[in-house]
Amino acid sequence: MVTEKAAPVTRMGGAERRELVLAAATRAFAAGGYAGTSTDAVAKEAGVSQPYVVRMFGTKLELFLQVHDRAIAAICAAFAAEIEAAPFDPQSPDDWGRLGDAYTTLLQDRDLLLVMMHGFTAAAAVPDIGTAARECVSEVVRTLEATGGTDEQIRDFFAQGMLLNVLVAIRAPEHFDQGGPLARLATCAFGDALSTVR
Repeated sequence: MVTEKAAPVTRMGGAERRELVLAAATRAFAAGGYAGTSTDAVAKEAGVSQPYVVRMFGTKLELFLQVHDRAIAAICAAFAAEIEAAPFDPQSPDDWGRLGDAYTTLLQDRDLLLVMMHGFTAAAAVPDIGTAARECVSEVVRTLEATGGTDEQIRDFFAQGMLLNVLVAIRAPEHFDQGGPLARLATCAFGDALSTVR
């Protein structure tokens, strides 16, 4: 009789466990916001104990700040990659469109979007989160300055991104078929990329 050997159990390293908890925290904070999410809720989402989350990250505030920073870092990395991929002409709508497409791709991760929005809205009343949110916006602007665009062009691009955030947060693209003014706004805001966020 031949018996099969069980596959060896692989243990996660510290970095992998940290990523697992950060991903779970992103989902939990996206759903409940900063005020409505406890470290216990994050622990349950991650499948670990609450003391483990506290040992790894300290406070709920520190955990939220790290989750928020990760979301902004993903946005800056996407913009930087697109800017570096080919020469960027700030007078070219197509080049700004490349950045817009990169951002629209990120918006498919609704949790990333909602964590960012929580940091920019109600949670920003917490002084440390407000400070971090201001630093994050500054980092996005610094990244966009590499386009060579004017302050006005960067402002308009940023404003368009915030409009997309609001539309995705309220699930406007998912209700596009209902027509009306919201559908028209979503069509105008997303253009051809609307189908990628529906």
